[in-house]
Parts: sequence; C-alpha cells; structure tokens
Amino acid sequence: MSDLLVDRPDPAIAILTLDRPDRKNALSIALRDQIADALDELAADTELKVVVCTGAGTAFCAGFDLAEFEQGFEDPSFADRLWASSDRYHRAVLHFPLPTIAAVNGPALGGGFDLAVMCDLRVASTAARFAHPEYAFGDVVYGPLRDLLGGAVARELSFTGRAVDASEALQLQLVSAVVEQHELMDRAMELARTVAVAPRDNLLRAKAEALRHADLDPGLPTLGL
Repeated sequence: MSDLLVDRPDPAIAILTLDRPDRKNALSIALRDQIADALDELAADTELKVVVCTGAGTAFCAGFDLAEFEQGFEDPSFADRLWASSDRYHRAVLHFPLPTIAAVNGPALGGGFDLAVMCDLRVASTAARFAHPEYAFGDVVYGPLRDLLGGAVARELSFTGRAVDASEALQLQLVSAVVEQHELMDRAMELARTVAVAPRDNLLRAKAEALRHADLDPGLPTLGL
C-alpha cells in the first residue's frame, strides 16, 4: 500500500499528498522512496509544468520517522539504507527540474519543515507551524533554509528550534499566502495554474537558474546540506 497519493487534476499539474495521517505524515524510508520515485517519473512527463505537495489529515509532515532512527542505531545495515534513502529523496526534491509548491495544511516540523522549504513556493493554512525541534538532539538541514530566508533568520531557527506560526511565516516571506484550511488547496491550485501559464521550456530554464544561484551541491549528503 502506498503512503503517497499522486493526482493529476490537469495534465500540467500533479498533486503529491503524503498519506500517513496516523503518523502525521512522517517521512519513513518507504514514503521518501515513493516521493523520489514519483518525482523521477514526473520529471520525464513532457506535459507536466508544476507539482503541488501537501499532507493528509491535520499535519503537513512531522519530519523523519523517529522509530526508524532508533532501529538504525541498533542495525548498521538499516542505517545505511535509511541514509541512502534520505540522500536520494533530498536530491529528488531539491533538484526537481520544474516548479514545486508546498500547500502546508498543518505543522511542518523537522524534515517536514525541510520539505516545505525545498519546494519553490509555499502557501499555508492558518494551522501551519514551522519548527526544527530536532535541533536539541540532531543536525538541522541548514542550506535550503538559508537560501530562502537568509543567514540571520536561518541561524536563529536552526540554533533555537523556535516555532514560527502561519502569521509570522507570512511576515518572514516563508510563505506567500495564508488562508483558512478549507481554502488551502483552492489557493494552491490557483497558484499552480498561474505557474502553468508559462511554456514548459521557460519554466525549466527558470528553475535551472534558481538552482544555480542557490548553489546547493546535488551531490551533498543529507547532513551536508
């Protein structure tokens, strides 16, 4: 059974929905691999222009599945699999060749915050919240956050784990719009349709230029980002 729903409401638009609501859409190895597989397939679709990513239930994404980290501490071979999956997933999201939009329907924590930040554009519901609680026990993925918000804000959020609510996220320009929960996907689709007006070749060039200026090495492992 897949933990990722892939919908095509329009040939130019794909919606990826993280579908582990009982685990607050935590990024297990299986879910990360499914996201990477879906993005690899979508990248080759010549009709596609934009991807929207959201979460099922009340959370956008609670980050990496901590139960798997505990298993990795006890089983080195599982740890190797965990980090290989993580590295591939980060490369697939960060370097997807077309624009991506995060529709943040609820808390985006740890790796979930990273997922929202790795998307090109973000809209949020009033229930959204962003934080890196893992700062207290592990490494924070810093580079994409710095590219988006600059060093001062990225350092503060990385060094303190402070939570940012939807209102502050809008002030920081972390998100471009905040709407009520029931309006979120309509707003995300409106933005996706606006993006999709442009020719696909133009979007490919614009995304490549954005990635070049972000200066995020696609070969870096997860904890090097």
